Amino acid sequence: MAANLQGRHFLRLLDFSPQEIHDLLRLSATVKANKRAGVRGRTLEGKSIALIFEKPSTRTRCAFTVACIDEGAHPEYLGKGDIQLGKKETVADTARVLGRMFDGIQFRGFAHQTVEGLAQHAGVPVWNGLTDTWHPTQILADVLTVQEEFGRLQGLALAYLGDGRNNMANSLMVGCAKLGMDIRIVAPASLHPDPDLVRQVEEIAAATGGKVLITADIASGVKGAHALYTDVWASMGEETKIAERIATLGPYKVTQKMMEMTGRRDSIFLHCLPAFHNLETEVAQQYPEICEVEDEVFEGAQSRVFDQAENRLHTIKAVMVATLGR
Repeated sequence: MAANLQGRHFLRLLDFSPQEIHDLLRLSATVKANKRAGVRGRTLEGKSIALIFEKPSTRTRCAFTVACIDEGAHPEYLGKGDIQLGKKETVADTARVLGRMFDGIQFRGFAHQTVEGLAQHAGVPVWNGLTDTWHPTQILADVLTVQEEFGRLQGLALAYLGDGRNNMANSLMVGCAKLGMDIRIVAPASLHPDPDLVRQVEEIAAATGGKVLITADIASGVKGAHALYTDVWASMGEETKIAERIATLGPYKVTQKMMEMTGRRDSIFLHCLPAFHNLETEVAQQYPEICEVEDEVFEGAQSRVFDQAENRLHTIKAVMVATLGR
């Protein structure tokens, strides 16, 4: 029997059981199949959804907007210049106002405490579209993509290369461990994840049959991996650290040679996007060595990055339907 998630917030995957995550993935597959068949849902009909964005977005904004419309809801975009959040009004006051007008709230921003404050005071489901600490909706799209590729998740190995302390590394560790996967964080020692979180994830993996490896050694980290995953080396708000990260993370750039080091012909490449995979963007032209993945890999046959991007829509839709839909 599927878990009842009605009225639940979706702030981090630590708050959800393996069964609940699997249920969300099954629902994601269903709404994806319906979308491709031209079948629109009505589970959110008559609902109004507030989309709060402190940080800019392509995939998160578009996925929430289209998911709302597909299921009959009205999405209202609220940029940081549109409301008084954090300026003339506290998080608690904003939450209590929006919760009386909207049926659900999405937040994408900096401090995780902000989305927690919204959830505490809004009285309606609140969904985390990204904070500096966690990015749970992205992980659902990632593991759905892996599941579509290999037909299962249990026992599959995913190696994340880059900044092991960021929201992606944190969320991948938790999500993969919850699903019984073999998660490796491959990063220089100075960028290894928080030890307390690692211990927590190891306990989760012990219960699900998963594995956790934190290493600076690239060869052992990627050996046998079904998927190699990376992210930009400096997240939003860390632009001043770009030069430092280039020097530290240069060896962890995902290359075709690194893909071959997995020893698997069926290994895939994943990236949450946006990606510096060539020198066509303004930032990459300013810092030519910032590319965290070779263009040959990003555009190659093993890349599944745009399958991931599409799956943001279906997994986000599943979260809203499960927690708010009829």
